[in-house]
Amino acid sequence: MSESGTGQQLFVLGHPVAHSKSPALHNALYRAMGLSWEYGLADLPTPADAQEFLAARRFLGVNVTMPYKPVALAEANAKASSAKLALGANVLAVKDGRLVAYNTDGHGCVMALERTGFGFEGAFVAVCGTGPTSLSILHACAVAGARDVVLLSRSKDRAQSELQGYADRLEHLARAASALPTAALGRERYARLLKDVRFRFGAYDTSRQALEGADLIVNATPLGMGEDDPAPFDTALLHGGQTVLQAVYGHGTSALERAARQVGAAFFDGRGMLVGQAVATARILFDLNEVPCDLSDGQIFDIMAQGAGFDL
Repeated sequence: MSESGTGQQLFVLGHPVAHSKSPALHNALYRAMGLSWEYGLADLPTPADAQEFLAARRFLGVNVTMPYKPVALAEANAKASSAKLALGANVLAVKDGRLVAYNTDGHGCVMALERTGFGFEGAFVAVCGTGPTSLSILHACAVAGARDVVLLSRSKDRAQSELQGYADRLEHLARAASALPTAALGRERYARLLKDVRFRFGAYDTSRQALEGADLIVNATPLGMGEDDPAPFDTALLHGGQTVLQAVYGHGTSALERAARQVGAAFFDGRGMLVGQAVATARILFDLNEVPCDLSDGQIFDIMAQGAGFDL
């Protein structure tokens, strides 16, 4: 096992993070595997504090939450395509003294929803928000088989700009993969996304048809963290047969949850997504540190969920 970083410490970095269940679910897995790793909280109030923490490299790995995902990407020495496409990292791992950035938010979202029985093949997905979490989810849904993916924001211009940036980065990665004989899988994946997925953008108040027609709506904005937070869009557009996922969790019943349940839509908060991205994080850390793991993703998910006290 590699001794990357100093000791065997891991953290969730953000502000605020006191409510986070990440330590409980990660530590449950490490104990089950007999590892001496310890996962804790790094609640830092300013970007300067976060930069100083990351520069010190006194950790094996870090999960990054709001508002420091762009900071984490900027501090990384190497960046996986998942982080490049999202313009933000929610995982930093130390390898040979270097910080490697990933974004597993989208993977976690897809894993959580597929466990509920949601099928992405041919689906119409609406993603609310334009930050790194939103872009990671947009990409992962497309990779999972969604046919139409629309990015929504309060500002149509902002949504257009962020989607165009994502498309430009995707094309750049496709060209780079084409130049590498060993990158056949990535080349085929990028080509399929560019050819077969219809990416669109819009504003909440002018995209009513998209919201009504979506099979899946993902609220990847911070709305829902506050008790009195409204939904990001007009919830009168919701109806039975839709699936709604809210990326935040543990902040009480949100306006979006109440509205979705009232019309019979399937609603899920961010607990399953949290566990799903943690499974991907664990796989990254095990791979970089040469830790053998015979557990399946499903088994890891169940151990972590139970450790956090989630009934999923």
